[in-house]
Amino acid sequence: MSIRVLPGELVNQIAAGEVIERPASVVKELIENSLDAGATRIEIEVERGGVGLVRVRDDGAGIEAGQLPLALARHATSKIASFADLEAVSTLGFRGEALPSIASVSRLRLVSRARAAAQGAEVSVDAGNVAAARPAAHPPGTTLEVRELFFNVPARRKFVKSDATELGHIARLVERLALSRFDVGFRLRHGSRVLLDTPAVSGADAERTRLAQVLGEEFAAATLLVRHAAGPVLLSGWAALPTRSRAQPDQQFWFVNGRSVRDRLLMNAVRLAYRDVLYHGRHAAYVLYLTLDPRLVDVNAHPGKLEVRFRDSRQIHDFVFRTLERALAQTRPDAAALVDREHAAPLAAAAREWRSTPGFAAGTASALPFADPARNPWALAQALTAAADDPAQIREPKEDEPLGSALGQLHGIYILAQNRAGLVLVDMHAGHERVLYEKLKAQAAAGAAPSQHLLEPLVVTLRAHELAALLEARGSWEQAGFEVDALSETQLVLRRVPAYLRTQEIPRIVGALVHDLALDADTHHLEGVADRFLGTLACRSAIHAHRQLTLPEMNALLRQMEATERANQCNHGRPTWARLTLPQLDQLFLRGR
Repeated sequence: MSIRVLPGELVNQIAAGEVIERPASVVKELIENSLDAGATRIEIEVERGGVGLVRVRDDGAGIEAGQLPLALARHATSKIASFADLEAVSTLGFRGEALPSIASVSRLRLVSRARAAAQGAEVSVDAGNVAAARPAAHPPGTTLEVRELFFNVPARRKFVKSDATELGHIARLVERLALSRFDVGFRLRHGSRVLLDTPAVSGADAERTRLAQVLGEEFAAATLLVRHAAGPVLLSGWAALPTRSRAQPDQQFWFVNGRSVRDRLLMNAVRLAYRDVLYHGRHAAYVLYLTLDPRLVDVNAHPGKLEVRFRDSRQIHDFVFRTLERALAQTRPDAAALVDREHAAPLAAAAREWRSTPGFAAGTASALPFADPARNPWALAQALTAAADDPAQIREPKEDEPLGSALGQLHGIYILAQNRAGLVLVDMHAGHERVLYEKLKAQAAAGAAPSQHLLEPLVVTLRAHELAALLEARGSWEQAGFEVDALSETQLVLRRVPAYLRTQEIPRIVGALVHDLALDADTHHLEGVADRFLGTLACRSAIHAHRQLTLPEMNALLRQMEATERANQCNHGRPTWARLTLPQLDQLFLRGR
């Protein structure tokens, strides 16, 4: 076959194959055009899952009557005019491909009225054939109707799923776009049913209302406000608490300069930030906005514009990771660390004003008390500030003690305490596990893990393959304060151990470490080998169930948790404490009724 120039209609259909994957793709392109036109209200109507009809109506700038046919021409756009414009794209659309591609595989009707025009005009397209423009009644703005999608492309029509499936894709898309622009109202209807109606909002409380409307009240109530700027880059939004993780990554939303993206670099940065506060198989939830100079990001890297490329990807990755890691470090029992929703700056405005305001820096945590090699540093009884207190005495909680004052133990597992607001329940093993892990990490970073030489070397019997695996990971053991060697193929000799370990507990802990590290080598929530080792060591060294603690020992643990980063959850992502307020207790017992 000889080389030939393809007909324009076939070119448009080929382009449609790249841009228009399903009805939701049509909705995306039309809504993005409305946003670029400055719309403040967008209404979306669909029938038969979007295959029968997609109608998008907006109150944007509109299109002049004489330019309606040009709007349907391939590579015709008002958004860029030169290569310099392409390098700094600030609009959602810019290629001029969407409308002609959609029109080539559907029956399309475009009605619009420019804001300064006395009347509107309309033009229709049937399978790529453009009719002459004619006058039409229409308020300022634009309406686009797309009917019988893929009616002339049977091969593509076969890949369209059921109406319910396609409607689900459209609903999730509109929800995502509603989260991208709080200053725009969105309304989605399927036949006579209204699936989503979100008026335009402004202000922190109003933005949280939309979050609750789109993602649920539970998400909105359990998030950390994120806002941090560095040079020409701003990261803002909401990150859900680790205790509100999900079984599926279905509540992960990224927006770059207002554009919804599914970028692997950004998603990986978030995953690393949550790495040691989520247990295996769980996924973080978040709505995050990255705002930066358009010249620093290439949005012309994917046919559907779902991925972007950063000029300095490593720097962006590190910025996102460090910002979220600092924010998550504040998830500890501290009332001051909770989001001040009343005075928080609205995020929609923050993205526009960030260059003129100083970047928000996450508060630094209290310094971790490093261990003193001269004593057993983490035995709770020796860490007391008032060791002479009567163990049976219950004291009043102080204002600056979120976990309050200990009352007793429940089944040897939970600590019961009271603070000024009500009753606090603490999982003592989970809380102590986090305290130990954070201290171990701090010591490893400082390169000085306190250890003690044993008067007599301790011999632990292992299986041959277990001992071989242990010796391969000798570096992690030594960094944590152990000195290990092989006495035989099945005998491990320990000459030095971490200072906080009790001699009688060492065989049990070493055996458990070897077993856990082998079992969790490919599935542990922590990323690095060193962190996995320290996390497992902390878990096995922490207080276990049914150990009886005195009240001063319990209070010592509560104070340590309050001073420890990420203490709201254990190393596996489970919550370490919960509380019942006095009003909740009154409700349980019907007081005041």
